[in-house]
Amino acid sequence: MVLLAARTLISAVRPPYPYGEELVGQFLFVLKLSWFPMTISTFALCLGAPGLQAAGILDIFGNLDRLGGFFVVTAVRFIGPIVTAAVVAGVAGTAITADLGARKIREELDALQVLGVDPIKNLVVPRFLALIVITGLLDIFAIVFGLTAGIATSLLYGEPLGGFWATLFTNALVADLWGSVLMCTLFGGIIAVVCCYKGMTASGGPAGVGRAVNQAVVIAFMGVFFFLYVFTAVLLASNPELQTIR
Repeated sequence: MVLLAARTLISAVRPPYPYGEELVGQFLFVLKLSWFPMTISTFALCLGAPGLQAAGILDIFGNLDRLGGFFVVTAVRFIGPIVTAAVVAGVAGTAITADLGARKIREELDALQVLGVDPIKNLVVPRFLALIVITGLLDIFAIVFGLTAGIATSLLYGEPLGGFWATLFTNALVADLWGSVLMCTLFGGIIAVVCCYKGMTASGGPAGVGRAVNQAVVIAFMGVFFFLYVFTAVLLASNPELQTIR
């Protein structure tokens, strides 16, 4: 997978660039598959645990106006990127693995190499770039719908939205937004490399494609959560102001 990631990065920047049409197709394909489940999942999760449960506790202590600051930590830094990565890996990643796995089983990838066509540049690179771009964009949508769940929570408790917006903008920093989008963008790269690798190395007929899909999802989740830990530790260490509640 490391070798595939290196070759993908080199192929992406080295001319020629024959994958423009495939890149647009993959971008629209991933967007069509992922936007609706991501929207529903983000709103439901943010309305549940950080929304209604946290609001109940804050309401007991008379601090419901602090809910906006709480959503900065949960929706922007964690739930948005995690839900986006989970949906992209579980929906688009499995489709990519199944597609490439089926081509591998039918020996289409070998046929491309015989014809002098590089499968990495023409198949892996467009999927890699599409997932990188789409996960960053979907993370922004996830943040928006996560904050919408926070607004709905405040309204359900009859709380004016002034306190929510005040604590939200007081605690939200530029580093929160760019850190969330950058982390989610790198999630897309991890998912793309894992799913493309498992698809291009599938063997054993249709059953082998099914095993490759299952393995791709598990490995992608493991990679995403490991990278989440490392990235969060580095981000908080390099931006200590993020750990200050205002």
